[in-house]
Amino acid sequence: MSDSDQEKTEQPTAKRLEQAREKGDVPRSRELSTTVLLVICGCFMLFFGQRIVEVFIQLMRFNLSIDKAASSDPMMMFAHLEVTVKEALMSIMGLLIGLAFVAIAASVLMGGWNFTLEALQPKLSKLNPLAGIKRMFSINSLVELVKSFAKFAVVAGMAIYMIRSDQDRLMLMARQDIMTSMANGLELLLWGFIWLACSLVLITLIDVPYQQYQYMQKLKMTKQEVKEEMKNAEGNPEIKGRIRRLQREMTFRRMMSNVPKADVVITNPTHYAVALQYAGHKAPVLVAKGEELVAAKIREIADAHKVPIISAPALARSVYYNTEIDQEIPSGLYMAVAQVLAYVTHLKAWKRRQGPKPVEPTQFDIPSELRHD
Repeated sequence: MSDSDQEKTEQPTAKRLEQAREKGDVPRSRELSTTVLLVICGCFMLFFGQRIVEVFIQLMRFNLSIDKAASSDPMMMFAHLEVTVKEALMSIMGLLIGLAFVAIAASVLMGGWNFTLEALQPKLSKLNPLAGIKRMFSINSLVELVKSFAKFAVVAGMAIYMIRSDQDRLMLMARQDIMTSMANGLELLLWGFIWLACSLVLITLIDVPYQQYQYMQKLKMTKQEVKEEMKNAEGNPEIKGRIRRLQREMTFRRMMSNVPKADVVITNPTHYAVALQYAGHKAPVLVAKGEELVAAKIREIADAHKVPIISAPALARSVYYNTEIDQEIPSGLYMAVAQVLAYVTHLKAWKRRQGPKPVEPTQFDIPSELRHD
């Protein structure tokens, strides 16, 4: 059964989420960004709007007070225009910069900062008319349509409530002088803007978890996809098995090449064999070890290269289980191994007719914690 036939029931893995993020696919809520931007924009205008209005009133007076001679001189009119534009931009520059930062910050509130060029790459699939029609009649399109109606209903309801609440104040503005009426009208307009923006918070509180849910649903995986990802992350079992087999073969060949250099081979006598080298080391070092067939191979190579073979079952098992290849034997086995090495030294001297034939040791003092009977 192919992946497309399997049901996507598994939560996306960390790798799948990271891959989606690299492609620019992160959860976003346009409602959250829009609501935050509108609310903060209204607050900015409430605090700085009066100053901006005062500047524009002064600019209006400045432009309406041009004398006849200046209005006939193109250079004077251009200079007049330059001053007007400069003052107007200076009055709103702080507001524009602040709103730009707010717009950037609001867009990354959900999903975090993510910059990638992947989303800018052209995709022919986006030009497919069938895919476009499918998106038009998808569940997401239906959800967006419902959200649009909900936003209209919420904003319209808030607007009606505000008009009714401020009805007396609106009627009073008609009897005020123009400057007072404009000031009150501006204040009502800004507070109305803020409350209308705040009314969208209800839609945002529903949209944010929904977008997160939709994002996780979109990235869900089949069980086979999870298995394949784990296999790729951990490595193909067949390849890992082959690597381990090659490593064992290399270790075996290296051990066998070290047996001729050993000073002695201690056996079980048939189940275990350990090869020790003392020359050039502070303490005896295990250069090869094995059991069953490997032990037989160690004995065969040792016999072919005239390496002494000593049968000491308890000592052989203790060295085998407590020492790794190329490691020194435990200090608790020093005395027992020293007995074997001394025997080997005397044996070599006897073979050169330089001393009596030694007696092969049979009793060894092995600590109980190192024994493997």
